[in-house]
Amino acid sequence: MAGKKSPWGGGSGKGPEGDGTPAGDAGNDGGKSNGPRNPWLPPRSGDADEGRRAANIEDIFRNRGPEGPRRGGGSGGPNFRLPPRPGGKSWFPVAVFGVVALWFFATAVHQVAPREQGVVSWLGGKYSRTLTPGLNFTAPWPIQTVDIENVSQIRSESIPGTAEQKLILTGDQNLVDLSYLIRWNIKDLRQFRFQLAEPEETIREVAEAAMRASVAEKDLDSVLSGAGRADIEARVRSRMQAILDAYKAGVAVQGIEIEKTDPPNEVVEAFKDVSAAQQDAETAVNSARAYAQRVLARAQGDAAAFDKIYAEYKLAPEVTRRRLYYETMESVLGRTDKTIVEANGVTPYLPLPEVRRRAKEQDAPTVVTGPEGR
Repeated sequence: MAGKKSPWGGGSGKGPEGDGTPAGDAGNDGGKSNGPRNPWLPPRSGDADEGRRAANIEDIFRNRGPEGPRRGGGSGGPNFRLPPRPGGKSWFPVAVFGVVALWFFATAVHQVAPREQGVVSWLGGKYSRTLTPGLNFTAPWPIQTVDIENVSQIRSESIPGTAEQKLILTGDQNLVDLSYLIRWNIKDLRQFRFQLAEPEETIREVAEAAMRASVAEKDLDSVLSGAGRADIEARVRSRMQAILDAYKAGVAVQGIEIEKTDPPNEVVEAFKDVSAAQQDAETAVNSARAYAQRVLARAQGDAAAFDKIYAEYKLAPEVTRRRLYYETMESVLGRTDKTIVEANGVTPYLPLPEVRRRAKEQDAPTVVTGPEGR
């Protein structure tokens, strides 16, 4: 075993001079010992056997953790790496191409629904074209941008939109609190987007101007009545459409609906009194007209009967005269109590009407009333 290293330290069991000095006696080598050493201790500086030492427990668990063996890198967390491409090329160009393709597909392909349209504008806001329903392609964002709107949807604007009063002057210098609803939709998306800065506000202002002009042509009674309101609604719609077409707003007015027509809150009670007085006056006028019609009909009937009697009188004057006399006396005397005595010494005529009246009074039921207050 001479000339070979011992697993416990030096190369042999003798000292460096081969004189039989034990390897563990390191008296003159600067504190170094060539004798046996503990294999579990870390190697000493300058030890020739430093590269062959066994791993201790700290070395075993240093590169392990809850996630398994680490593949390199720093001390913080796992360091995952993609498998290399064939030929050793980098994945970075492929990732960049994928991101560009996804960006192009998301911003350059547009699906427009059947009731919608889209307006395409260049970078800077200049109009390009209008997209129709279906699949459409444009330049990617931000070169071109697309705004899609539902052009068939009926939109509505309520004026005044709050609980406050909206007083409008009528043609007879009266004030009326009026609220109404506007129904409209988009008929030209390009004009709607680019012609007016605030299309909805413009519609409200145009509607108010048209309503004031139409109400000023009617008196208060016409505004409050159903027929007058229908006429006002038609006039407001035509005026609004003419003004919006002159503005090239791209808006179609579908209809106007007046929801409320009331007097101002300050004069509601007085207005109710006036309305009641007007109703009473109309009732009196209707009653007078009915009475006049009855009198006129009776007079016309009497005139027709007189014409017939006169025709008979011309044929037989004496007979007609006597018949008229008898009919007149019958109508006059038939409603009066009378007793007829023809001559002296004749038994008087029994007053039958008086007897009948007394009999009726006796047969009539007697009504008994209680004391006052019960």
